[in-house]
Amino acid sequence: MATKLPSAERELAKAVQDSKAPAISRAAAVLRLLGKSDNPLGLNTIARELGLNPSTCLYVLRALAAEELVAFDPDTKRYTLEAGVLTLARGWLRRNRFADLAQPALDRLAAQFNVTVLGVQIVGLDHIVVIATSAGRDFQLSAQVGSRFPALISATGRCIAAFGDWPAAELETRFATLRWDEPPSFADWQTQVAETRSRGFAIDEGHYITGVTVLAAPIWKSAGGAPSHALVVIGLASALRRAGQAELQDALLTAARGSTQQMGGETPGF
Repeated sequence: MATKLPSAERELAKAVQDSKAPAISRAAAVLRLLGKSDNPLGLNTIARELGLNPSTCLYVLRALAAEELVAFDPDTKRYTLEAGVLTLARGWLRRNRFADLAQPALDRLAAQFNVTVLGVQIVGLDHIVVIATSAGRDFQLSAQVGSRFPALISATGRCIAAFGDWPAAELETRFATLRWDEPPSFADWQTQVAETRSRGFAIDEGHYITGVTVLAAPIWKSAGGAPSHALVVIGLASALRRAGQAELQDALLTAARGSTQQMGGETPGF
């Protein structure tokens, strides 16, 4: 995992075009775009990024503003997220046990090995969402809660492919859309997926981000089926070697198995 997102705006636009409920899809796309932007956005910018007619986009923005999900600044003519989204997020967080259960493990790993650790939720082959984070003293990756990444990218993607019953053709199609600093071939990636399946965790050594090693271990919230979450460790390759990568791998796998037990799931035998 990393901080970069591949063509996020085009993905949102395609979702709008393909949706069978376009009004809902447009509203969701607007909220996601505003949530990813560091600055307020004007009507024309939002409409252009999402491939919407400006008049249609304005209608969506006005509806979201009426629901207090979007705020409009009459002086700058720009839009931002409004506090109403916090009410929705707070309700979801109250019902989602993973963040609270995983946070102590994230904090321990981050402190002991001086790495950034993420707890992510897996949404099929579509994407993963950051649910919890913890950062070491020296190495901190800017991945905020709520950040979304392609499902099959980096070490987490190898876990998803290894422990999900996904057709090879579907995996290859989605793999072709991923962006890496040093992309592996699909054949090499499949070999790494098989290794992940046998040892219970995945490693990405500089493929996604040059010089950065990413480790991921899956978590199950039920017996059988595909993993629902994962713990992800990110650090500079040289620093991880000095800190003891083998020890970190064992600690990560132990933490993931403990989280699976807390979630009421069952870790498959490796």
